[in-house]
Amino acid sequence: MADAKPTIFSIPVQRAFADALAAGLIARFADGGLGLAEGLILLPSNRARSAVQAAFVRAGGNGLLMPRLAVIGDADLDEEVALALDPIDESGILPPAIDPLRRRLMLAALIEQHKPVGEEAITGAAAFQLAEGLARVIDQLHYEEVAPARLGEIEAVLGDLAQHWQASWERLRLLVEHWPAELERVGMIDRAERRNRLLDRVSQGWRVAPPARFVVAAGITTAAPAITRLLRTVADMERGMVVLPGLDLGMAEEEWEALGPVAADPDNVARPLETHPQYHLKLLLGRMGVARGEVQMWEGVSDFDGPDARADFVSLLFAPAAYTARWQEKTDLSAEIAGLSGAVFADDGQEAQGIALMMRAAIETPGRTAALVTPDRALAERVASALARWDITVDDSAGRPLAKLPPGTLLLGLAELAARFDPVRLLTVLSHPLVRKGEARLPWLDQVRRLDLLLREPGLTPGWDGVSVRLATFATDSKAPGHGAAAGLHDWWGELVAGLGAHLAPLSAGAAVPPTSLLAALQAALGWLTGDAVWAGPAGRQLADLFDRWALAKGAGPALVAPNDFPAMLADLLGGESVRPPYGGHPRLFIWGLLEARLQRADVMILGGLDEGRWPQALSPDPWLAPGIRRLLGLAAPERQQGMAAHDFAGALAASKVVVTRALRSGGDPAVASRFWLRLSALAGELPAAQIGGQVVTALAALLDVAPGDPAPAPRPAVVPPPEARPDAISVTGVDQLARDPFAFYATKILRLSALDPLSQGPDAKWFGTRVHKLLEDWQRAGMTEAALEKELTALAADPALDALARAFWLPRIVPSLRWAAERVWAERKTRWPVASEVKGAMVVDGIRLHGKADRIDQLADGSLAIVDYKSGAAPSGTAAAAGLDNQLGLLGLIAEAGQADGLDAAPVGALEYWSLKRDRAKGEEGKVSPTHGGRRALKTADEAVERAAKALADLSARFLLGQEPFVPGDAGRRYTDFDQLMRRDEWFGRGDGGTLDDGGAA
Repeated sequence: MADAKPTIFSIPVQRAFADALAAGLIARFADGGLGLAEGLILLPSNRARSAVQAAFVRAGGNGLLMPRLAVIGDADLDEEVALALDPIDESGILPPAIDPLRRRLMLAALIEQHKPVGEEAITGAAAFQLAEGLARVIDQLHYEEVAPARLGEIEAVLGDLAQHWQASWERLRLLVEHWPAELERVGMIDRAERRNRLLDRVSQGWRVAPPARFVVAAGITTAAPAITRLLRTVADMERGMVVLPGLDLGMAEEEWEALGPVAADPDNVARPLETHPQYHLKLLLGRMGVARGEVQMWEGVSDFDGPDARADFVSLLFAPAAYTARWQEKTDLSAEIAGLSGAVFADDGQEAQGIALMMRAAIETPGRTAALVTPDRALAERVASALARWDITVDDSAGRPLAKLPPGTLLLGLAELAARFDPVRLLTVLSHPLVRKGEARLPWLDQVRRLDLLLREPGLTPGWDGVSVRLATFATDSKAPGHGAAAGLHDWWGELVAGLGAHLAPLSAGAAVPPTSLLAALQAALGWLTGDAVWAGPAGRQLADLFDRWALAKGAGPALVAPNDFPAMLADLLGGESVRPPYGGHPRLFIWGLLEARLQRADVMILGGLDEGRWPQALSPDPWLAPGIRRLLGLAAPERQQGMAAHDFAGALAASKVVVTRALRSGGDPAVASRFWLRLSALAGELPAAQIGGQVVTALAALLDVAPGDPAPAPRPAVVPPPEARPDAISVTGVDQLARDPFAFYATKILRLSALDPLSQGPDAKWFGTRVHKLLEDWQRAGMTEAALEKELTALAADPALDALARAFWLPRIVPSLRWAAERVWAERKTRWPVASEVKGAMVVDGIRLHGKADRIDQLADGSLAIVDYKSGAAPSGTAAAAGLDNQLGLLGLIAEAGQADGLDAAPVGALEYWSLKRDRAKGEEGKVSPTHGGRRALKTADEAVERAAKALADLSARFLLGQEPFVPGDAGRRYTDFDQLMRRDEWFGRGDGGTLDDGGAA
């Protein structure tokens, strides 16, 4: 066997690997007997096994017995290789492989416990996140069979590294030295090490006693030493074969050598070209001790093969930079690019729409298949969603992260709610589709909607208790806007606090606790909210398995974790768990990642997401090993992943019908074309535009969501509601709204619309104003003494509804203004004195009931009244009062003069004043009094102001409330309002046609 010539084949890049492999093996071994069924095929992954199975089914015709398929790449399936030995004695049983989650938890605990001298400790979520990178480094050391002792042999170069790399190196050495003892303590070994041992055991056994059946190692490109030893063993066996995918046998020898050395040699200054699609194959052959010239061409074809000319084109496309001058020698590439087209979309959303259109068009032809190949998971999800609009379900072989599926989102939502109570998070959890699933869901959602409305008013005190206080306040105050809803929520909210709140209480305390305690609390909360619904289906079962695996870890992991850090840990963990749904998608449409597409083909191959950072994907930095250290240790450079991505692109590009796509913008930002796209454009020029039925795909995608025809923009609204719909009552502030913006009055008073406050909003201008009015009212009712003022100011400073921003900026400015108002009252006590606050009043004018409320009414020395309105911002100008746009104080004066103000006798009005609680920089005072009349203002006396307001009321009532004048946007729509969408402002503003609506309907 030692003198045998290795039997190694390559399936050319233009041929569909799995189908060509099946066809070739059937031709060799399907002799009508059991020759094919007696064989063994070694494959790189479980997904490759599925592809080869499907290829045998397609090629089998009337049926055949397939050879046995075993996987040597996936760590979870390494036992199948051991079963290839017959028999296995008990002395060969290896320790079990440690579960990945348990290993990560143990590594995180190790990171917490061990640190270099002088370095800060890493704890909690940071340790958990770093443990994932540490696990990858350990696996890579196993794959490349780098002994831990090697880490101490390169100390001399550390002085050339940056300080943070030196610190990482010291920490890494410390951890690698302690890790074997941790594994020995639990009686397990790393999965990568276990796989190496199994592969070596198989290799040694076959060298001593080769199996009688044929053995084929197919599609394996990993150059790990243990795998290359097994491949060499298979290649040397009498009935063994190694079949490589897409080895470029036509590549010139000088280009092959230009790829660089295949072994780490500190004395060799040449750097390998690891980004080339052929480098990892050269490395594999080099470690096997096989020359490229010893590799034979595989015989076997299929219906999915691309044109032979495409192989030379792909080889030329990826020629090393020093040899790209050969591109100029190719003047006619029509044969090479036949069947190849491209599409450049405006953004990634439009790209997904275009790809979905092409996939849908493909299945219009009976028997035709189509596949999207992309490493961009966001694009894959978009395409699947776009196909769903036509009720087409497509299987995404890469699955979806558990963090994005309902059980995962609910778990993360609960963890975030426990870490920091927030109304948005609370309502997100309570309205989750898994909560109270079944008959109880509709009544539950009714209560959630009521709670939603009550939580939107600013000034909510943080925490569960804050919600309870608000509900209690609104329930007991019959005048509160949410009184009815709050009263009906009392029992429901009490059950929620006693159930969900109690389960999350240990996490809400904020103190660091063991992760198992956090998980137990979240698990109990999940059960209280959903029953068994959260554990149902593929995603639910995977979440349950995750909880079980964490429980089996038996307390491994960081000793304590702060609840604030736990959501990040869970998101990191759930994001790495892929849920692959059961089969059931369209039988002729597929979405493949690079791993799935490596060995299989469809009739139409769509290579999507060809932007830099998407394909090839952006490199993830290694937090543990500097690039120079990786090279000295013989580990793969991060750039090798880009070479693998290039190999996958080359294989998919060599299919018969290929469409390459990219987007000019991705995620809202400008995108840069992929290096693969740029090479393709430089060599082949502009590709033919991808088409469907003779129409360009990009144009169809842009039109997909556009309404047919030429849409006519809406005219400027002029709503004429019927007389019975027009109100017969109006407030003093409503008069001003009607004067300034009739359409806004129509929306609020006739349609009864109002903008909802956003959830989790801090105190806003409305809340500030309400709080200041209440303070001044309480101070006035308490006798307006200095002691009463200090008491109110102290209560304001302690108000729990004030957030950090309000305490830092608003409170220091409003307190001096409040003191200014009090001092002004005290200073004028001989000429005027407040006699009432928050005074309501109403009267009927021309059949319309006018009502309003005065912030404060003072008694002047001559017996007349002064009406005061507090403003936390700037006061209206006297010009607005004279123009009939500011009538509030004048109408309140009209009510007071008529003796219709509650608790006050009729009396003339001598002053109408706005007290602005805002610093007057011109006078250097903390506030300003702005009368509506007097001085240089158009209205000289209070009587004139009252008379002008009365005229404005009569005019507006006659036109809008008693008449038929249409309600139009004020100031021709120049001001932005809450009702811009209702009035369709953007469609008519600035056109100048002044269109109207005369049907009485809403705009």
